Amino acid sequence: MVPSGLAALVAAGFGVGVGAASARGAHDGLSRRPPGGSQRWHRTNHAGRTVSLLEGPAWALGAAAPLALASLTAPAGRRAVPAAAAAAVLAAAAVGAVDDHAGATSVKGLRGHLQALRQGTVTTGVLKIVGLAGVGLGTATVIDRSRPRAGGVAAVASTLLGGAVIAGAANLLNLFDLRPGRALKVVLLSAPLTAAGAGDDLRGADAVRCAAAAAGASLALLPTDLAGDSMLGDTGANAAGALLGTALVARGGTRTRAVALGILSGLILASERVSFTQVIADTPWLDALDRWGRAT
Repeated sequence: MVPSGLAALVAAGFGVGVGAASARGAHDGLSRRPPGGSQRWHRTNHAGRTVSLLEGPAWALGAAAPLALASLTAPAGRRAVPAAAAAAVLAAAAVGAVDDHAGATSVKGLRGHLQALRQGTVTTGVLKIVGLAGVGLGTATVIDRSRPRAGGVAAVASTLLGGAVIAGAANLLNLFDLRPGRALKVVLLSAPLTAAGAGDDLRGADAVRCAAAAAGASLALLPTDLAGDSMLGDTGANAAGALLGTALVARGGTRTRAVALGILSGLILASERVSFTQVIADTPWLDALDRWGRAT
């Protein structure tokens, strides 16, 4: 029998390796033949440079690959969560793609989209909020139903909290995709934290799988992001945030989910009043980390 600690390391290595190779391969393939032509994927970044949004779908495909493989090869009874995580990544990416390719740039932030809704305009941002909420709730439901638990109102509340955590994480990570490498650095710093201290039980194994897949895809695409050649966009940022949220929900009970949701909500609301970019620039160690490896 393989020791539990070694099994976790093997699972993590598998997730990182397959995630990285798949993301790199997807990015290379998409770059050679961009769906709809290369111009469709071009955007202008903060420095006025043309960047590609192909990194987003490449990240999603890369991160989903090891999770999909795990769902096919895991023992019976352990396949539901990796399958749900892979589906969450792809679904969140699809929701983000709508905003990337059909969204109005004149409306920004949660407040802006809600104001537009009050005026009778349904923006792609509002559709994204609803879509991510659905992705989060569906994923949390699969996770909770795959494990023995007590029923009743408390169980429903825990699942709702889990769904909100996944949706909130997807939304929050998108707020960091404003400078080369920033969002991917957040993923690479957060992924180990979501799996740190994970037990040897099913919850811990699922969290490790999700975190490893996120880290692998991010490591593979970080160089091109840092160079200012590509960016995650809503497609990749929503997928990455949803996967980190799934890792948290997979390992945590009601209390963990409530704390995570409180932190996520606080940061999202703070972003409506405070510029994260300015806070980072005004904090020397954050600024140094943010600029590390960046070409622009």
